[in-house]
Amino acid sequence: MATVELTSANFDEVTSRDGIVLVDFWAEWCGPCKRFAPVYERSSEKHPDIVFGKVDTEAQQELGAKFDIRSIPTIMAIRDGVIVFAQPGALPESALESVISQVQALDMDEVRKKLAGHKH
Repeated sequence: MATVELTSANFDEVTSRDGIVLVDFWAEWCGPCKRFAPVYERSSEKHPDIVFGKVDTEAQQELGAKFDIRSIPTIMAIRDGVIVFAQPGALPESALESVISQVQALDMDEVRKKLAGHKH
């Protein structure tokens, strides 16, 4: 599956679905972003069950601001509508695969319980 361009118009719809959505915040002028792009693309082909989204922080500045993106690339993982991982920096392929495995292994009932506990 190819990557999906995420915009203000479709971000909430795509990321609120059940399942895993990875988001790559990037920009055209960013060298590390360009080097990371083929790694991200290869990973998207290995995991057809995961949505791989890309946010162009130049074109979608409000999304960058909403998530307080200060450095790019930033990778975010969202599972069942919950942000479970966010880290700036281009990841090597092995690290990206490790993040995917960890997100797949999460017990989302536990995650939701912890989130509910933090809201009080």
